[in-house]
Amino acid sequence: MDIAVHTDVFAIEDRSWLGSAFGTNATRTITLDLSLFSSTTHYPAGYLPSGMVLGRVTSSGLYGPYSGTTEEVQSVTVTGGPTGGTFTLTFVGQTTAAIAYNATAAAVQTALQALSSIGAGNVAVTGNAGGPYSVTFIGTLANTDVAQMTASGAGLTGGTSPGVTVATTTAGGADGSGDGRQVAAGLLFSTIDVSRGSTKFGAALLEHGTIIQSKLPSQSGIDPNAITDLAGRIVVR
Repeated sequence: MDIAVHTDVFAIEDRSWLGSAFGTNATRTITLDLSLFSSTTHYPAGYLPSGMVLGRVTSSGLYGPYSGTTEEVQSVTVTGGPTGGTFTLTFVGQTTAAIAYNATAAAVQTALQALSSIGAGNVAVTGNAGGPYSVTFIGTLANTDVAQMTASGAGLTGGTSPGVTVATTTAGGADGSGDGRQVAAGLLFSTIDVSRGSTKFGAALLEHGTIIQSKLPSQSGIDPNAITDLAGRIVVR
């Protein structure tokens, strides 16, 4: 049984996020406290995936999931396949100038930052031209459960009943646990099987190297603040 468990873990190992061979020689042995991880959030498949951002509990010296700031993320989706026209977004009583139906993420970001209720440097927008767009509230709006934007697609043309929808995909909140894990210490280097009943696990912490952010697991926990904590030791690209 032990052999099967370890074989399964080896088979699912995915370290594609590692951007340099240097990282393989820059790990340090640490101990994870499984009680700090959520089965739903961190290991729904029965294992902690390599690439998770970890933090160190000051009082115990054990490691758990990074619990830093949570930035609000809202999605903006243009529906109905419009072929022309514009839409607008409204945040806390302020409405953007008209945004083209096929606008780039940079254009949407510029329109939002022009609002007095947002301001320069307080929102970041990613996504393909025409959307969907992912809007992350940062800067002075970081760590905050902000109001959800509203949208109007009245200016869109073509397609079938074109419109725009907004949804909150991640609610913003204050800093995490406050036990030391709000500071990113490094990334989990190897997948850890947690199905064997233990509460403490030896692990390797990646402290130096290069990582590819787009290839990190969805539950990695990395955010702009984690990247800031890791700056000078880990290059994120």
